[in-house]
Amino acid sequence: MIPTLVIGLREGIEASLIVGIIAAFLGRNGRRDALRQVWIGVGVAVTLCLLIGIGLVTLSRELPQQQQEALETVIGALAVVMVTGMILWMSRHARGMKRELEDHAANALAQGSARALVVMAFLAVLREGFETAVFLVSVIQNSSSVGTGTTGAAIGIVIACVIGYGIYRGGVRFNLGRFFKITGLVLVLVAAGLVMTVFHTAHEAGWIDAGQSQAFDLSWLVRPGTVISSLLTGVLGLQPEPTVIEVVVWLVYAVPMLVFLSWPRPTGRRPAAAKPAPAPEPVQGR
Repeated sequence: MIPTLVIGLREGIEASLIVGIIAAFLGRNGRRDALRQVWIGVGVAVTLCLLIGIGLVTLSRELPQQQQEALETVIGALAVVMVTGMILWMSRHARGMKRELEDHAANALAQGSARALVVMAFLAVLREGFETAVFLVSVIQNSSSVGTGTTGAAIGIVIACVIGYGIYRGGVRFNLGRFFKITGLVLVLVAAGLVMTVFHTAHEAGWIDAGQSQAFDLSWLVRPGTVISSLLTGVLGLQPEPTVIEVVVWLVYAVPMLVFLSWPRPTGRRPAAAKPAPAPEPVQGR
């Protein structure tokens, strides 16, 4: 549940931020007509994303076993690429996202058209929804409980929608940079586990045969059916008997990404120049 909750919350927050900021901006400028179009566009984008997710699951179930493994490999690899790009982009732009969006909105209204804002909201929800659908399908397919994974994603998305509504109403403010950094670190671990799964399903599909010897035995720690096993497998992607190539790709992906996200970022503020010390007063002679 934890991995899918973080995915739903993180992706939902990104979409809700964009939609909430645009909706609040239109509301402040009295453009209720454009605001209605924004909500319609959001609804259409959400529907399309649901259809994409259902289509991926249905297609995967109808294929033979080996082809199912091949499709899961492709979906998993696509999910890793998308979530990695999203984490890297957000690590650089999270702090200035609100200001950038409001600048774009002001330019669109200054040109006499709010259509660009409607399209922006539609594409934001469609993009984040597509990433969420692909990532969730890949994670849930490899989770021990489909129901638990789906519930976690639903809870995360609901929380994100509540936060988005609070942003629209103007009552919710929080540190975007810190939020996306913390959730980014969690998502790196989830994505690293998904990388391991991709190489596992690629072997099952007959695409990779190298490095299939057992690296070490974790059956004493990752015991199927236990809470610890669910956390380690769901969040870190650990398996009771990981292979050499699975351990290698986990380290190759996770270590650089964790170092990059944990590295301190410059704040962009220049230190204030020190004020010159006042000149000493002349000593009066006696």
